[in-house]
Amino acid sequence: MLKYIEEAGKYVEITAFRNVGAAKVEKLLKAIARKEQLHVWIQFFNAELVATWQHLYFAVLNALVAFKNELNISKSLAMEVMLYASAQRQIRKAIELMGVKEGTENVATVIIGDKPDQIKAALSAVSETIGAMPDERALELSEEKARRIREAFLISDEELKAVKGKEDTEQALVKLVLERVALLATRL
Repeated sequence: MLKYIEEAGKYVEITAFRNVGAAKVEKLLKAIARKEQLHVWIQFFNAELVATWQHLYFAVLNALVAFKNELNISKSLAMEVMLYASAQRQIRKAIELMGVKEGTENVATVIIGDKPDQIKAALSAVSETIGAMPDERALELSEEKARRIREAFLISDEELKAVKGKEDTEQALVKLVLERVALLATRL
């Protein structure tokens, strides 16, 4: 899904690929090195820890604000998005938590650029590299995925119940993950 972030003058594509497999993950990681040719920032995530597209969109917004206000932790916008998405201040911990590694089957992708055609070209290059078309269903929550996210972001039953109220469990979980993402900015 392509969105325009007016305040930053940037376009962002958030999508995912299912059943990528370990061999394709290696190709995907090597493709990152060529991203400068596309004039975009690309970041890949373990989609099993992404609490819907909103999670990554909110991480992008926070990363863009951090760069605008010169409060960024990393030198790269793509890595800043990883830090916010993982709610971690340390790059190593962020990559360990949400990075793509051997065994990752579903990969979420964020592409940020100045022009929609740059985004489209980068997405096409990523699709071609891994030999698959985007499948945003990998961003949706399942019961098992929700369990993994709760474990990774240390979300307790009590916390989930307190936020749930009239909402369903999925919406409450997304809110709690977004809260973790937002709190990273306060810990700078």
